[in-house]
Amino acid sequence: MQATRLTLVSHASTRAQKRARFALDEPVEMDWQQAALSQAQRFKRAPLVVCGPEARTRQTATLFAADASVETALRDCDFGHWQGLAIDEIQQAEPQALQAWLIDSTSAPHGGESVAQLCERVGQWLHSLEQTPGHVLAVTHPFVIRAALLHVMQCPPALFNLIDVEPLSSTELRFNGRWRLRLETHA
Repeated sequence: MQATRLTLVSHASTRAQKRARFALDEPVEMDWQQAALSQAQRFKRAPLVVCGPEARTRQTATLFAADASVETALRDCDFGHWQGLAIDEIQQAEPQALQAWLIDSTSAPHGGESVAQLCERVGQWLHSLEQTPGHVLAVTHPFVIRAALLHVMQCPPALFNLIDVEPLSSTELRFNGRWRLRLETHA
């Protein structure tokens, strides 16, 4: 059985991230056109590059390849009517709803997708990759990466908010009969 290598890359920083807002479909803050293909030589062999459908993931994917494929399973969590709002605004307008969402992974008071639903979607996508040998690089969102880590580590969704994912950070996962988290040094 040939192994699957999955590199998850968090999209570049956005204005919403810096302002603690639930994002709309917004661009990254870096000059992604100037930086196009700047990370293409990062790996010995070119990986299959996929990304979420949002502008911020598609723009970040251009750092790695000119022709990334859009994978809808990598879309950001659906935050319903909270999209575009700051956490502080929600805390003021809907404090009980925000608290419920933070402590109950099945809660979706915003009318969108719950953390548990997101984890299920990402787990199904990871399962589909188990028959895809070779290297896949997926440019996606911090919430999707958190969900992937919970799946691989077999942790409950209740631990979701204990993981921080920085812009442009990468996470290595490997599948060879079972998923593993791989920490690498870049010395």
